[in-house]
Amino acid sequence: MFGALISAVLLIGVVDCQTFNVLNYGAAADGQKDDSPAFAKAWKDVCNSTGKPTLHIPAKRAYLLNPVAFSGPCKSGNINVDLWGTLQAPASPSAWKGLDQSRWIIFKNVNGLKIAGPGLVDGRGQQWWSISCQHNPGKALSFIGCNGVTMSQIRFRDSPQTHVLILGSTNVQFWELSIHAPGKSPNTDGIHISSSKGIAIHNTIIGTGDDCVSIGDQCSNINVTGLVCGPGHGVSIGSLGMDGGVANVQDIRVHRVHFIGTTNGARIKTWQARE
Repeated sequence: MFGALISAVLLIGVVDCQTFNVLNYGAAADGQKDDSPAFAKAWKDVCNSTGKPTLHIPAKRAYLLNPVAFSGPCKSGNINVDLWGTLQAPASPSAWKGLDQSRWIIFKNVNGLKIAGPGLVDGRGQQWWSISCQHNPGKALSFIGCNGVTMSQIRFRDSPQTHVLILGSTNVQFWELSIHAPGKSPNTDGIHISSSKGIAIHNTIIGTGDDCVSIGDQCSNINVTGLVCGPGHGVSIGSLGMDGGVANVQDIRVHRVHFIGTTNGARIKTWQARE
């Protein structure tokens, strides 16, 4: 009996050691101090861990993040991110001075990633929208070269530009996301997919100033089901064929989508062919 109790305690200790809380790495979680160094340190330990490591971001706190990349490949093929708090971008374009404006939060070359909410990703893009023709701000959250990603019950709001980018990735599933920006906010696509295959978006609510979901070139096996879309421009494939190029998009399924106050439903956008 005593031996079994010790074994249980040891097992609990092993599980606890696989959880990496950003507060233990120096995150201030006050919405004022840059917490990206603490997140980067925590991610380094997550990525170097075997088993089922978890990056834990506690609730009821705001984490100011400058651009940060969570890069792989990692030792584990089963990584969890528990996002319970609020991730905040720098407050204004001037606060981005000296930073890489092309990106904010990136997961790159990470396989077997699971991100679960109910946390919030707040792009604080209001001041960017009035100068959208002068600057090209980055996406809020990007998955680049990732395989086997699941993201569920995460909320997004007010990205300076596209909220979620999937690029060069495979087998990505999104469930029950909520993505919102004002209907007049420029270029604030909900989810943009490019050069990727095996992507599924389920039971998600998106209302922005651009496409709810946009699908670019070199995409295949894309499934959008149970989407509530609006305001925005609908669900779009393209634009395809820029400069007379040949586009390759196949096996796209848009099913049970409810469009509310959108400028379009489901559409394919192409460039005019040159004579």
